[in-house]
Amino acid sequence: MKLSFLFEKKARNYKREYELFHGKPEQVAKRSDRNKARRKMGLEKGDGKEVDHKKPLSQGGSNGKQNLRVVSNKKEQRAEGNKVKYQNKK
Repeated sequence: MKLSFLFEKKARNYKREYELFHGKPEQVAKRSDRNKARRKMGLEKGDGKEVDHKKPLSQGGSNGKQNLRVVSNKKEQRAEGNKVKYQNKK
């Protein structure tokens, strides 16, 4: 039995994705907030770091500097994927 169909990649329609999701005012505002948090912490594009919120925005956290910390991309992805909460190390 051939399973090659499982590995076929379909071309993404980025224009449609933007129209249906990324271009909505709510998503534009969220992206703007993420970029503000990166600037506040002094991060630049392509530096391999992410801003993590100690208390997530979805749970009432803020973009205040006291609620932000810098983590590596890998640590941030692991936290998102496994829903792991990391302790702030000082």
